[in-house]
Amino acid sequence: MTAPDSAPNNDTPVGTLGSRRRVRHWLAGAGVTALAAVLGITLAVRGGATPACAAPPTGNTVHKAKASFYDAGRSGGNCSFPGPPADRLYVALGSSAYSGSAACGSYLDVTGPKGTVRVMVMDQCGGCGSGKIDLSDEAYAKIADRAQGIAQVTYRAVVNPPLDGGLTFRMKGGASRYWFAVQVGNHGNPLRSVEAQGPGGGFRKATRQSDNYWTVEGGLGPGPYNIRVTDVYGRQATATTIRMITKQVQRSTATLASPTPPSSSPSAPPSPSIAPSPTPSESVAPTATVEALAGAAPLNAPRC
Repeated sequence: MTAPDSAPNNDTPVGTLGSRRRVRHWLAGAGVTALAAVLGITLAVRGGATPACAAPPTGNTVHKAKASFYDAGRSGGNCSFPGPPADRLYVALGSSAYSGSAACGSYLDVTGPKGTVRVMVMDQCGGCGSGKIDLSDEAYAKIADRAQGIAQVTYRAVVNPPLDGGLTFRMKGGASRYWFAVQVGNHGNPLRSVEAQGPGGGFRKATRQSDNYWTVEGGLGPGPYNIRVTDVYGRQATATTIRMITKQVQRSTATLASPTPPSSSPSAPPSPSIAPSPTPSESVAPTATVEALAGAAPLNAPRC
């Protein structure tokens, strides 16, 4: 006779109470693990997590997509701009191309059945995959009939787009000498990095946030600041005398674009849109002193 809780002998039938319990416990554990994985994926998607292999459109690559349209109203979209561009020609990209706000402020030439339009990346499209973009009403009407609803399009990045004015800087509400948070605008090409320098210190690398602000934990002191901006093609500009004034656009004369557009640009591009300007409720701070430096050759695009 086998004592209670002792190991079974060789002729004990398969599927005893103990083994069934162990199977049930294993299945329950596996179920919890699977559920946690599913929940993790769901929360990551809902939270707008950046895909592992995400990058904004760059270079000469032509992308095929379906385009729909929407109206952002007076909002500056997920890029947190003060408002839409004056001509209201903008686009929202899926999470991979939006790339955690890396695409914000860059430009695309979108070609549809009726022609080509140049749009600024201003927003993230929650329902757009890699083959879908969402144009503003005004932009869509220039390349397709709105009655279609969805249009087959191609698009490509605009390298070094001509812009009206230089770089702009806008400190986030809540920023202070103890927490540095700045938005860089009117840069044209996607940005690779932003570095900032406070009084008496060296340059510190800022971290890009999904709302298109660059932050330095612990702050950089009371300012004024020098801010060094580098785009994905290696072009660089350094602005000085940027002040800790929140929610105001501080303009500069620096630009990351070269004087002559590169040969890879479309032969007959449409008129460029104007970079976002402050809404009437926002004041504009005095012009900052800026130094510009020509950068290196374009960087290699990530391989997915």
